[in-house]
Amino acid sequence: MGRLFCFLLALLLQGGGVTWAAELPVLRVLAWPGYADADLVRVFEQRHKVRVEVTLVSTDEALREKLARRNGGDYDVVAANTAEISRFVDLGLLQALDLAGIPRTRAQARAFRDLTAIPGLTRGGRVYAVPYTYAEMGLIYDRTRVREPPGSTADLWDPAFQGRVVLYDGSGHNFTLAAIRLGLPDPFHLSDADFLRATQALVDLRRNALGFYSLPEEATELFRRDGGVLLFANYGAQQVKLLRAAGADIGYVLPREGALAWLDCWAVTRGARDKALAQAWIDYMLEAPVSAALTERQGLANTLDAPQGGEGQKRLWLEPVEDPERRAALWRRIVSGDTPEKLRKKP
Repeated sequence: MGRLFCFLLALLLQGGGVTWAAELPVLRVLAWPGYADADLVRVFEQRHKVRVEVTLVSTDEALREKLARRNGGDYDVVAANTAEISRFVDLGLLQALDLAGIPRTRAQARAFRDLTAIPGLTRGGRVYAVPYTYAEMGLIYDRTRVREPPGSTADLWDPAFQGRVVLYDGSGHNFTLAAIRLGLPDPFHLSDADFLRATQALVDLRRNALGFYSLPEEATELFRRDGGVLLFANYGAQQVKLLRAAGADIGYVLPREGALAWLDCWAVTRGARDKALAQAWIDYMLEAPVSAALTERQGLANTLDAPQGGEGQKRLWLEPVEDPERRAALWRRIVSGDTPEKLRKKP
């Protein structure tokens, strides 16, 4: 009887523990892989006596879909790039931040403290997001097969690299790349005439393609297995880390005309149950050990350290584009091999 009593008591206590945990306040986080590792989440939970529910996404499309449900009511805090932040503000899915509740923003590198200088983060004098991590979309090259390091986006089009360039399979970024290559004044907003020129440029770029990737691991395999010489690094330093870990002898450069770059930020949703707790999460993400873990584990830059290449490095932060659906439809046709004549017809 004694053993049975102890066993039943243990079950009761265990059940009571589960009930107690379930009654803790819950913070609902929507983020990308590597942004909310389990060990770091546990520290926050213990410190604030809460439970954190993390939902991960792998594409901007999935992020939009999840945040749009119940007008953002399913999540409290979200990580998104500047272009998505701007879109979410327009849709009324975010609420303005009180930076007094996120004091560690004062420890960020100078390039990330002037939030008005970063497109999409402020509206009407109010701040809607805080920078967290970023990557420039640079050029990776095989040092054993390229005599002179590439220095410009235009090198992706170099006939010497025909059939040996690994490209990102993303319509929005590739039309922007083409616009930069053509020297258009606003690569994020193309006129009809700009679209024709950019489309032709991407048809030309397709001839240089060894293959296309979506995830950084796919790019590593393509580059190593199939003999890539030049790679457009959509994930930046994260891809450099993966390739070097795989034994590749590579170099990495940022285009001299400016590097297309994404900047992921933390924001509080309109449906947040506890704004103060959501802001405490953002502040925690900016603690030095947490930011250092992001860099060490994921190979991503954090916003506490000065940007590599110096504060003066020109970065073209992502902005919402004029017509993402049109870009996507045209890109699918370019990849499929449509001729320039067919592509002149609007999809």
